[in-house]
Amino acid sequence: MLGVIIIIILSWSLLFFIEKENLSVLGFTPLRKRGLQFIIGLGFISILRSIFIFVDTQVLSISWEMEQVVRYDVILNSLRYHFISALTEDLVFRGALLYILVKRIGLQKGILISAIAFGTYHWFSYGLIGSSAILLIYVLLTTGFVGYVWAYTFAKTKSILMPLGFHFGWNFITTLFYNGQPYGNLVYNAATKVELLEPYSTVYSLLIGLLPPLLTFIFVRKLVEK
Repeated sequence: MLGVIIIIILSWSLLFFIEKENLSVLGFTPLRKRGLQFIIGLGFISILRSIFIFVDTQVLSISWEMEQVVRYDVILNSLRYHFISALTEDLVFRGALLYILVKRIGLQKGILISAIAFGTYHWFSYGLIGSSAILLIYVLLTTGFVGYVWAYTFAKTKSILMPLGFHFGWNFITTLFYNGQPYGNLVYNAATKVELLEPYSTVYSLLIGLLPPLLTFIFVRKLVEK
């Protein structure tokens, strides 16, 4: 939480000294409107993540086993952790810096830089430095596309709240089924699954990595056009 406070202070400083603005440009208010945007983002991405878990289940013939003891205190800790984690990353990649970039160099260049930075960041957060070039390109492409869509959402809604809902919802729903650090497999474990052969494995990995942000982008476009 201390990290969030530090980032907020730095964000205010950047906005004040570079643009003569304050934190209101990040779209935390009006509370009712922004709260609704957060809920819409959270609801949409939770449904989308659940659909792709179902797709995974069918394509990979996954047999899920429910944990014998579901630790609700751990689930609560996961909720807290992923909210703070998502808020921290969104303040960095879809906060003051993105706002300044869009103002100074335009929408497309600004969100593209944000997307590349977000994708590159995941090389470090996933511990991939030193991995194969193919893996690095894949992570840059998939997480960078996610970053592009969420940055686009920030720019179009003029608020950090909907992309925060996307980010938080995707990460938290994932922890209920899949392994991850520091939380994972909180409710279900994949007891058995099949491994796809090449080139099907590569094609499936690309589809599963690129389709969710593409569908999110279409959703946001339709939403902001209303």
